[in-house]
Amino acid sequence: MQTLSTPPTAPDASPRNPKIEASKTEEFVPTIIRRKTRSVSVGDVSIGSSHPVAVQSMINEDTLDIDGSVAGIRRLHEAGCEIVRVTVPSMAHARALTEIKAKLAQTYQTVPLVADVHHNGMKIALEVAKHVDKVRINPGLYVFEKPSSDRTEYTSEEFASIGQKIQQTLEPLVISLRDQGKAMRIGVNHGSLAERMLFTYGDTPEGMVESALEFIRICESLNFHNLIISLKASRVPVMLAAYRLMVKRMDELGMDYPLHLGVTEAGDGEYGRIKSTAGIGTLLALGIGDTIRVSLTEAPEKEIPVCYSILQALGLRKTMVEYVACPSCGRTLFNLEEVLHKVREATSHLTGLDIAVMGCIVNGPGEMADADYGYVGKQPGTIALYRGREEIKRVPETEGVAQLIDLIKSDGRWVEPDAEAEITVETESATVQADPVGAGI
Repeated sequence: MQTLSTPPTAPDASPRNPKIEASKTEEFVPTIIRRKTRSVSVGDVSIGSSHPVAVQSMINEDTLDIDGSVAGIRRLHEAGCEIVRVTVPSMAHARALTEIKAKLAQTYQTVPLVADVHHNGMKIALEVAKHVDKVRINPGLYVFEKPSSDRTEYTSEEFASIGQKIQQTLEPLVISLRDQGKAMRIGVNHGSLAERMLFTYGDTPEGMVESALEFIRICESLNFHNLIISLKASRVPVMLAAYRLMVKRMDELGMDYPLHLGVTEAGDGEYGRIKSTAGIGTLLALGIGDTIRVSLTEAPEKEIPVCYSILQALGLRKTMVEYVACPSCGRTLFNLEEVLHKVREATSHLTGLDIAVMGCIVNGPGEMADADYGYVGKQPGTIALYRGREEIKRVPETEGVAQLIDLIKSDGRWVEPDAEAEITVETESATVQADPVGAGI
């Protein structure tokens, strides 16, 4: 997967979260201003700060299946996944990571790996922390107590007592990760909040945030700050509220941890993609989020193009050709759908270019003004080729695609598909301090 260097980070604003002044229209520029966070390394991938928003996913193979897991990790990585998570439900699974990591290095390459640890996972987490780059824990399950059917409340003493037990259980893992220079994701799920959080805060975004903060404070008390936070839910409004409240609370407390975004259990097909985009894209547009996972009930590698499409649509990363094309109407002077398909088929490997295919001159030249090249219907049977805003020539429609390729070649921007080298793609938005919560969106 291609990646470009990030532009220099703009100077920090002061105070920490300046409010956007709605009266100054010049403040509303078409660039997403990302919330400034600390940098946390997961293997050779850095998350947060000015680093590009990272893409990750999770294999669905049993971790005890060494060959299957290695193959699944490789498929994801080759599809563009930058960090891969595996499930670790037992000590045997934890130890299997040693073989998986070694076999990856021998047969493919090193890939940043994350272990997913849940129910009463202290011993498992301590073992697997030796073999992976990051450990994900679920605060609602890490110290798990079966809910009591006859309980109606938790006293403050009972709440604090369980908090002390959590601290004692979590401390060894925190110390291990800290001393190894590795990372932890505190991954709260709306559907698995601890009973004491549910009784105290309700089944709410506030309960999710307080659950995360409890674990963050334990980590901070041990001088461990390599943390990434997530607050996932299957309902988009709950997920949005939880992340925005988390940002608000972290800013109040002077915390700058990067956020992992995702809508859990989004489903499959078109709706699963739309649901994930509604949640992840909304937060990214507010400047919230440093790494993302689109969770689909499909083969994991199918999640990756959705991630990169969300990032490209928002101008956060550019990893493919950007096509601008009108929806077609009665003014269209050629078969727009067919021509767009031909243009895409011929040029989709030219990562970094913007190419417009417009049906007529009414909106064509204006809407495609930011494109590198344009293909616009001028009159029946004739199209005009543009370089930026400049019309270069008019040619018969039958020669349009070939002439477009010739124009790109004449500018020295053509790469043969079979000789395409991996290049890096520039992140188009600077990462600077902002106040996404206070923006009133």
